[in-house]
Amino acid sequence: MKFPFVLINKNLRPRGIALFPFIIFREEKFRDDKVMMNHELIHHRQEIELLIIPFYFFYVLNYLINRFRFHTHHEAYMNIIFEREAYGNETNPDYLKSRKWFGFMKYLP
Repeated sequence: MKFPFVLINKNLRPRGIALFPFIIFREEKFRDDKVMMNHELIHHRQEIELLIIPFYFFYVLNYLINRFRFHTHHEAYMNIIFEREAYGNETNPDYLKSRKWFGFMKYLP
């Protein structure tokens, strides 16, 4: 198995999730989806920068704050700073090569 460690879980609700050092996809076809893989690798970089456990704390905290700011789960999720960076750059295959450390900070409101 090579890095990143990719697992498939058909019971997973989202299409994919990055839980360092794993990337878990709901379907096998996503393993070859370059955009989805790039999205999850951006999350891996964020996790590494925040020393993994604090990343999850700040991710959930940002989501909870967003639930008060926005009307729906989807709006709250899409406005998590980590998701804003990942969705905003997932189609750029060179993003992680040029990304500066703590690149998600520019997505703060």
